[in-house]
Amino acid sequence: MNDRPGGPEPVFVLDFGAQYAQLIARRVRECHVYSEIVPHSVDPDTLARRNPKGIILSGGPASVYEPGAPDCDERIFRLGVPVLGICYGQQVMAQALGGDVGHTEVGEYGKTEVDVTDPGSVLLSGLPEQTTAWMSHRDAVVKPPPGFEVTAATANCPVAAMEDVDGGLFAVQFHPEVAHTPRGMDVMRNFLYRGCEALPTWTPVSIIDEAVAAIRDQVGTAGVVCALSGGVDSAVAALLVHKAVGDQLTCIFVDHGLLRSNEADQVVETFKRHFHVELIHVDARERFLSRLEGVTDPERKRKIIGELFIRVFEEVAKGLGGGRFLVQGTLYPDVIESGGERRPVGDPTVAAAATIKSHHNVGGLPEVMGFELVEPLRRLFKDEVRTIGAELGLPPEIVQRQPFPGPGLAVRIVGEVTPERLEIVRAADAIVREELARAGLEREIWQSYAALLALRSVGVQGDERTYAYPIVIRAVTSEDAMTADWARIPAEVLERMSNRITAEVRGVNRVVYDVTSKPPGTIEWE
Repeated sequence: MNDRPGGPEPVFVLDFGAQYAQLIARRVRECHVYSEIVPHSVDPDTLARRNPKGIILSGGPASVYEPGAPDCDERIFRLGVPVLGICYGQQVMAQALGGDVGHTEVGEYGKTEVDVTDPGSVLLSGLPEQTTAWMSHRDAVVKPPPGFEVTAATANCPVAAMEDVDGGLFAVQFHPEVAHTPRGMDVMRNFLYRGCEALPTWTPVSIIDEAVAAIRDQVGTAGVVCALSGGVDSAVAALLVHKAVGDQLTCIFVDHGLLRSNEADQVVETFKRHFHVELIHVDARERFLSRLEGVTDPERKRKIIGELFIRVFEEVAKGLGGGRFLVQGTLYPDVIESGGERRPVGDPTVAAAATIKSHHNVGGLPEVMGFELVEPLRRLFKDEVRTIGAELGLPPEIVQRQPFPGPGLAVRIVGEVTPERLEIVRAADAIVREELARAGLEREIWQSYAALLALRSVGVQGDERTYAYPIVIRAVTSEDAMTADWARIPAEVLERMSNRITAEVRGVNRVVYDVTSKPPGTIEWE
């Protein structure tokens, strides 16, 4: 938490253990208002020092009247800052301010008809008298606190929405942040623009301007290096730093030979020739393949690739001299998932101590070489990074690139990584991506690829029996990769993939489709 003034005035999302806390923060940002997620136990004085525009209490799985249920400091409601309670957050607000919460006879789950009893209210302004919303509860507010007006109800929930306009307090039992509530974004906008009087100033241009100023302030005239992978995170981070300090930045692209088809050439073309960024292209393919020879254990493969990446990067960076800062593409979900702040969220670039996200195998570099980190993306979600990339002029093939593991195709080959097996999986993967693009499905899918198994099966191709590898096609949909569902790719698209792979990729005679979600499976095979 940044206690210093300056920067955007946030809307804080107090997390009560909700699966949707990140989604709430993202919805606020979609309204071009800056948001941050904080624990429900946060000190109100700490929030007040940041001059927040509003506070949102998230949902959560607990019951407010159970011993040990998550709560918040009641001073939250006396800061003079507008507060919105969602689901469990509404119940916390009601209980803290003198209302009653009870266990309803009939729970409400899924789409529910809501009667808007006060269409002129601040929160529900513009909504029809009957609307649909997504509910997920068995507890509900049965009596609002003094000073609150009930503005909506359902058949089983007498207080589906309530507000105390003079106190700047608003609450709903349903989830406006999910897509299943058709008018949910109207509710969010009403809270932000009418309740909080926030202005929609969190835009790509403002984000870039703030990041550039912060980078210049941190770096000064020192040298900066970036381990460029070609993925969207490192690419956008590199361009932001280049926009800020120009020739002070040197990008090092370690080509480990485990990238997808044409990716290495694309990285060089984009950064060296198009953006004129100082780029050192290190062809280390033979070194990596030599070290991976005979290795079948997936964790050993990852460790070997990560350690060798550090060694190669270190060799090149030390030869540059004067580099004091390392660019890191840390995103906001990485900060949240790490269990807390290494330093203030409100400052996206101040150097971290010793820890570093092991993104594309740069973990350990600060300790080894004495780097300080420059993390211009650490306040951003993935979709915001893509938007910033497009604003900076990155081509669509990089901006919209799917997440790709640091060890590359090595974790999409079950068993030993050999030149032959690399070429097989690379060619099959290219066909999968081409056919998804041809079908217009690439934007709907979070991640898709071909994996190669460490076994062979009997097949018939032409007039001959074959003994060749199977390819597994994996495609998933997801919001943030914490959970994922297998993508329902049309049968005709899968058929084209299978026909092309078995016809065009030598050494493959069978194609299967992975229909496992996460959990119980993972997105990658190794």
